[in-house]
Amino acid sequence: MKAIVQDGYGELDQVLRLEDVADPAPGAGEVLVRVRAAPVNGSDWHLMRGLPYLSRPITGLRRPRNRVPGLELAGVVERVGPGVGSLDVGDEVFGWCSGAFGELVAVPEGQVTRKPANLTPEQAAAVPIAGFTALQAVRDRGRVGPGTRVLVTGATGCVGTYAVQLAKAFGAEVTAVCGAAKADLARELGADHVHDYATGEPPGGFDVLVDLYGNPTLRACRRLVRRGGVVVFVGGTGGRWFMGTDRWLRALVAAPFLGFRARPLVHRDRLEDLVLLRDLVEAGRLRPVLDRTYPLADLATAVEDVRRGRVRGHAVVTP
Repeated sequence: MKAIVQDGYGELDQVLRLEDVADPAPGAGEVLVRVRAAPVNGSDWHLMRGLPYLSRPITGLRRPRNRVPGLELAGVVERVGPGVGSLDVGDEVFGWCSGAFGELVAVPEGQVTRKPANLTPEQAAAVPIAGFTALQAVRDRGRVGPGTRVLVTGATGCVGTYAVQLAKAFGAEVTAVCGAAKADLARELGADHVHDYATGEPPGGFDVLVDLYGNPTLRACRRLVRRGGVVVFVGGTGGRWFMGTDRWLRALVAAPFLGFRARPLVHRDRLEDLVLLRDLVEAGRLRPVLDRTYPLADLATAVEDVRRGRVRGHAVVTP
C-alpha cells in the first residue's frame, strides 16, 4: 500500500515521504480499514517535529515511534480480526488510530464506530479528536449550561469550530474570538457575538473562557472572566521543551490569587464521546467545517497550511 512514512524529526518536506509499505493485518480485536480520509490538526506539526521535547519518551526519542503518522480517519472496514463482534466487512466507520496517513490501517474495534449517515468520509474524518477536545473542554472542564456566558478564542480553528457549536448546543451565550476574515464563519456556527482579536480584548465578565491557543496572559484571563469564573486551558504556544504547558502550571498556582479557576485539559479519546458526537451530528446540532482536501503526497503542505492559519476549520488528506 501507499503511505506517508517518517523516520526522523525535522522540516516536514524533508522527513515525510510517500512510499510503498507492507499492508497491515488486523490482529485479535482489530479491524482493517481502507482509509477514505484523514484530517490534519494543529498538533500534527508539533508531533512531526518532535515537540515538545518532554513528550519524546512517549512519541519517540530520536525518531517517531509510529513510522506512519496520522491519528484519526474515516473509511470502510475491509477485514475483521478474531474476536470482533460489533463491525463487519463493508461498514463505513470513523474514529481514532495510529497510522492514518496511509491507504490501510489496523484499528482496535473499540476505537471506531459507524460513520454519521449525513456526512461524507472527508467530513466525518474531521470529527473525532477535535470533537473530543471541544466536548471535554466545554462540557467537562467548563461545565457549560443554559445561560453560561462563554468566550472561545481561536473560534474558527479545528477545535474552535466545535467548541462554539457545542457551547450553543448546551444553551450558552457564546462570544467567538477570531480574525475579521473569518467572522462570517463564526456567526454561521452560532456565535452570538464575534470579536476581532486585532482590535484588542473583548469586554470581560465571562463565566467561562475556553483558551485554545495560549495567547491571553494570566492577568488578561482575569480581566476576561468574572471573579470565580473558569478558564479552560487547552492549547499552548511557546518553547520547545514545554510548548506552553508550563503556563498551565503557572495558572494553577496563580489562579487563586487572580480570582479565577484554572482547569487545564488534556483530552481523552473515548468511544462514548465519539458516539455522542455522531448523534449530535446526525441530529443537526453539530457539523464539521471542511475547508480543503489534499492528496496524500501533499501532506507536508497541508500541515503547513493548518499551522499558518490558512484553513477555516479543517483540512483532510485523501489517500
